[in-house]
Amino acid sequence: VKKTPFPIISHQSMFKRLLRRSFFRKVHSATKASESKASVSTKTPVAEKKATEEHIEAPVDVSFDEVAGAYHRIRDDILRTSCTKSHHLSKALGMELYFKKEFQHESGSFKERGACNALHLLTQDQKKKGVIAASAGNHALALARHGKRMGIPVTVIMPTVAPMTKIMNCRDYGAKVIIAGSHIVEAKAHAESLVKEQGLTYINGYDHPDIIAGAGTVGWEAMEQVPDMDAIVVPVGGAGLIAGIAVVMKTLKPDVEVIGVEPKLCSSFTAAMKAGKVVDGVTGATLADGLAVPRVGENAFETAKNRVDRMVCVDEQSIALAVLRLTELEKCVVEGGGATGLAALLGDHLPHLKGKKVVLPLCGGNIDITVLGRVIDRGLAADGRLLRFVSTVSDRPGGINGVTKLLAEEGASIKEIFHERAWLQSNVYDVQIKCVVEVSDRKHGEAVHKALLNAGYPTLMMNHDENSSEFTAASQDLLAGKHKYGYRS
Repeated sequence: VKKTPFPIISHQSMFKRLLRRSFFRKVHSATKASESKASVSTKTPVAEKKATEEHIEAPVDVSFDEVAGAYHRIRDDILRTSCTKSHHLSKALGMELYFKKEFQHESGSFKERGACNALHLLTQDQKKKGVIAASAGNHALALARHGKRMGIPVTVIMPTVAPMTKIMNCRDYGAKVIIAGSHIVEAKAHAESLVKEQGLTYINGYDHPDIIAGAGTVGWEAMEQVPDMDAIVVPVGGAGLIAGIAVVMKTLKPDVEVIGVEPKLCSSFTAAMKAGKVVDGVTGATLADGLAVPRVGENAFETAKNRVDRMVCVDEQSIALAVLRLTELEKCVVEGGGATGLAALLGDHLPHLKGKKVVLPLCGGNIDITVLGRVIDRGLAADGRLLRFVSTVSDRPGGINGVTKLLAEEGASIKEIFHERAWLQSNVYDVQIKCVVEVSDRKHGEAVHKALLNAGYPTLMMNHDENSSEFTAASQDLLAGKHKYGYRS
């Protein structure tokens, strides 16, 4: 089928009719061809040109036909997730903001789409022998769920850092779980050794062409739900999701801006775009652990490189704040990687989207409860609602009472308090206290700080860069009893 730009017309109902008409024409040819090949071919589907991804000679540019075929193939097996407008965040950010809630899938992420599509396209022999994948979470869960439903044996190799809840859930779906390797690269190496030994089919979680095609159905549904969108902001890890979505957007409505977002601590797609090819990047520990892929997929990059309009990198504070905002305002529990799109908007990285209609896929909700608690605390700190400060008070009876009474009068809630006596260089009858207090907002925090200073308590606020020379000097002054005024960042 020849790919031509889809004509965009203003009338919304006419657009939907033409969209459906184009879809069925493309699906008919794509699915008929792929189904006939699957029954006789021993090659890995989606098309004749694709060999197994480990032996592929050149990267594959996944086509719109393949995404259309995936949409038709999996639609009876996959939940059509909602795409709803956010009242509070639309108002706060000055745009019409829609959340595509991919965490609603049973296994908790968009990965179900690609996994379901890839499993459908296996030959009967491949289905009988089973599949294998290396994954620390979402891809493993998706394969395990749909493998159980379709009667296909699934083996997942998970690194030792994989969360225990995800390991247990994979086993609950009936998958064979093997813990091997200290990180995902070592886990993948072990998986590849089993491919040869046991004749299993390896399915890469972000770079297999069938996975990319399945992920693209997120964009297809979003286009039907918000046909007049101006932009879509997509989290990027291995780049399979943004590749599939970009194929749909640039075929059906080329003027939609496709924007990718990565954590600064692992910006492998941004590095690949700068280099013009896939390169190895440096991966740091990030709240968006699902996006911590040091090298994007070859097929994903080939598909996405000429279709993605812009890339943005966000810091850890913005990610934590995005998780907090989604939990508080949208009542959505979303993992760090799934919240990076909102992090880019909260960090004001995309001011040109003001007044426009924007779609954000919230691509996963598999976050450990213990991690969620830490992320929320970081979000509160980034929002100015958790304050840390150091103050010097009298070490005589009632000395701390004055500070706690003042904080109560100002409406601040004490979360932690710690005494420090040994390292003070000032009056031996003084004590230094380190406090963490909760306030309503940044303005309230400033009022608390001012009240402490006015009451005569030398106070050093710690909600900023503690490695800066200015902060270090102020801290030394406080220890020596020279600090009389509050340090301000």
